Amino acid sequence: MEYVGTNYYGFQKQLNAPTVQGELEKALKILLKDDVKTTGASRTDAGVHALFQVVNFMTASLIPLSKLKRSLNGLLPRDIAISKAEDASPDFHARRSATSKEYKYYILNRPFPSPFFSNFSYWFPPQLKIKLMQEAAQFFKGTHDFSAFCIHSPDKKSYVRTILSIRVEKTNAPVKGLILVKITADSFLHRMVRMIVGALIEVGSDKISPHEVRRILFEKDKEKAGAAVPPQGLTLTNIAYD
Repeated sequence: MEYVGTNYYGFQKQLNAPTVQGELEKALKILLKDDVKTTGASRTDAGVHALFQVVNFMTASLIPLSKLKRSLNGLLPRDIAISKAEDASPDFHARRSATSKEYKYYILNRPFPSPFFSNFSYWFPPQLKIKLMQEAAQFFKGTHDFSAFCIHSPDKKSYVRTILSIRVEKTNAPVKGLILVKITADSFLHRMVRMIVGALIEVGSDKISPHEVRRILFEKDKEKAGAAVPPQGLTLTNIAYD
C-alpha cells in the first residue's frame, strides 16, 4: 500500500487519533463484514509517508483479490491506496518476514521554500556541505549499536542493527535544491533514520565533524547525538522479502 502520512498519527492504530492502520481496518470491516486485525511491516511515525508499505491479515472471506483491491481503494481516503493484493503463506508476517527496509529522507536545501514539496521535505535554508555529510554517512554503515540514534523503549532487548547501504546526494527532482539521504537496513529503531539525518545536517552545517559522528555512535553518546529532523521529509520506499 501507499499513503501520504500528513493527516495521520502514524501507521499504528490508536484509540483517539486517525491512523493509516485504523482507516485500513475500518474499510476491511465494511468490505469483509468482520473485525480484521492487520499487521504492518513498518510502524511509520506521525507525518511519515510510504510508497511501499506491506500489510498482512487473516480472513475467511472468499472475495477475489482483484475485487478486494478495487473495493478497498473505493472505501479508503484518497491519501491511502492499495497497490497490490495477493495470497500469502500462513506463516508470512509482514514485519518479521522482512529481510530489509529502505527509507528516503529529503532535505530542501535552498533559501526559499517549496509550496509543491513542503509536505515531503524538510526545508533547511543554510547551505549544507554535502561532501562532509557523505563522509560522515559512511560511519553508520555496517552492524552497530544505534542506542544514540533512536528513541529508547523499556521492552527493547537490543539496539543493534545493520545498515546495508547509506547514500547522500544532491538531486533536482522533483524540485530543485534537494538533498536525498537514502538508507537501507535489516530493520530500523524508533526515529533512527530521522536522528541519523539530524546528525548529518549537524555535520553539513560545520557544527560537528564527521569523526565526531563516529565517536557518538561508538560511545553510544545519546546526549551529543542531537534531535531528530521533522517527519514530513521521510518516506518508506521499499521492503524486501526472501
